[in-house]
Amino acid sequence: MMLIFGLMLLLQTTACLDQFCRFNQSDICYAALGHKLNLLMVQNTSVYDTTIQKNINYNTATDPICRVKNDTMRVCDLYRNRPVTVIKGTLIINRVIRADSGNYTVSFSHSDGSVTSTDLQVNVEAPIGSVEVSISCSSSGVMRASCSSEGDQLLYSWTLNGDPLMDGNSSFDLNEGTDGNITCSVKNHVSHGQKTVRLKPCPGELSVNVHIFIKNTATPMMQNSHF
Repeated sequence: MMLIFGLMLLLQTTACLDQFCRFNQSDICYAALGHKLNLLMVQNTSVYDTTIQKNINYNTATDPICRVKNDTMRVCDLYRNRPVTVIKGTLIINRVIRADSGNYTVSFSHSDGSVTSTDLQVNVEAPIGSVEVSISCSSSGVMRASCSSEGDQLLYSWTLNGDPLMDGNSSFDLNEGTDGNITCSVKNHVSHGQKTVRLKPCPGELSVNVHIFIKNTATPMMQNSHF
């Protein structure tokens, strides 16, 4: 590949990275690495003694827990020395780390001695970084579009002048003479971004005409005459 074109940035966006989940939701809770996660446990923590447990060995005696009452964490070895708070029944993790991935159980102790619980799977993903698009041409004039970004579990899609091209690939070849605005969109479960660049057709093959002129510089031979 050679001849990288200068590209003009038209548009790039990213999503809000603060995530909101509930312990009674049936689907996976996705959290953005390095950003805030809000976990709704119960509407009113003054009614229940609430316990959050991260299920490592599925053993209440050894697995890390947090005990919450009246929006106060009384015992918490799950988020020790981390900026974690509880406000109106919502556990707020201000800066998610990789270790926050896992299966959690929240348990509610009722006044009659009964206990109810529900589970939640939390997956942490690195959000998408800046999206970069490059267009290159081979020596034969084939144009190739490539898209790249940082982040986990990236999904790619493309449009040309607003019309969908193809999904799932970070790069592909374009037809000869393709022109217009091409957009690469990248997303995962916690963020998305896109970038649009203006295409220019690849230059055609160069033809070189070589003209060779041969000049005769030989000196004619002189014949000597003897008298």
